[in-house]
Amino acid sequence: MRIAVLKERAAGETRVAATPETVKKFIALGATVAVEQGAGDAAALSDVAFAEAGAEVASAAQVVKGADIVLGIQAPDADLLKGANPGAWVAASFDPFGRRDRVEAYAAAGLEALSMEFMPRITRAQSMDVLSSQSNLAGYKAVLAAADQYGRAFPMMMTAAGTIQAARVFIMGVGVAGLQAIATAKRLGAQVSATDVRSATKEQIQSLGAKPVFVESVAGIEGEGSGGYATEMSEEYQQAQAELVSSHIAKQDIVITTALIPGRAAPRLVTDAQIATMKPGSVIFDLAVAQGGNVEGSVPDQVVEKHSVFIMGYSNTPAHLAADASALFARNHYNFLSAFWDKEAGKPVLDEEIGNAIRLTQGGKAVHERLLG
Repeated sequence: MRIAVLKERAAGETRVAATPETVKKFIALGATVAVEQGAGDAAALSDVAFAEAGAEVASAAQVVKGADIVLGIQAPDADLLKGANPGAWVAASFDPFGRRDRVEAYAAAGLEALSMEFMPRITRAQSMDVLSSQSNLAGYKAVLAAADQYGRAFPMMMTAAGTIQAARVFIMGVGVAGLQAIATAKRLGAQVSATDVRSATKEQIQSLGAKPVFVESVAGIEGEGSGGYATEMSEEYQQAQAELVSSHIAKQDIVITTALIPGRAAPRLVTDAQIATMKPGSVIFDLAVAQGGNVEGSVPDQVVEKHSVFIMGYSNTPAHLAADASALFARNHYNFLSAFWDKEAGKPVLDEEIGNAIRLTQGGKAVHERLLG
């Protein structure tokens, strides 16, 4: 069983899909591991460290040759995988809805694409969930980046020269990223509030010491979709939420938006008119900017100034924490494959529940039900 790890080629991608730690663990299972030269450089992981862990370090073509499994952060182009064994698995993030052409290319190449972002949110798959591990870091980084852009301090400071009031931070969307953003902003001393379409998140917000801001006038809307993801709301709820947010956002110094709906463009949470009500020097960090953005006027990897408010967001936020993001993603890969490792067969054997959830292509065609509908 040969496992290959290529250097990421997407623009701005600094992460790597394996670490010396996971290389050792895969070898302990009985696999051989090959890593492309320079694959870990941007994540402070040298070729020497991979070699010392037992990996073969070589060119891309040599690494892929005879590979049974290829691990990636973002799925490589199918052309890079020529030489891999027929039916080889490729486990990575595929963006299946946005990059359907890549899925078709994998099917044509006879590769089995395993979309790590489709990992079901069930208890036994928590340690395999790349969306959660990377979103956790993204929520943390969003607050730090916003704090750096903000021209004032976060905590209340009482000095002989006078008192500095605590910054007001508003988190919109309380998933994994939002919860970490709340925790980080609280640790920095800010006065934090948060909102979400899922009423079940109220207790989570309060448990972190933040103030929940929720629509109370529209009953019977829970906002909970399958797998713990948020769903789109009714027009009535959206209107009520917009009115509530408009009155609240005008008082905030920092706003972090985190809302995403799988397979769809990011929902619009903050309009230009709402931005205009904010105080000069306020900052909005749009974590969904790469998926169309929660904030009107946000542009990936640029700081846009509108109405004297700074709007920012990274196209790949976890890549700004390359070492930790790589370590967690690599462990997700290991936890996934090792959970299904068949010692007698000397390879992983997927079950139906998780296999069907993440498998995009098999036998020369696209097979995932969400791509066939």
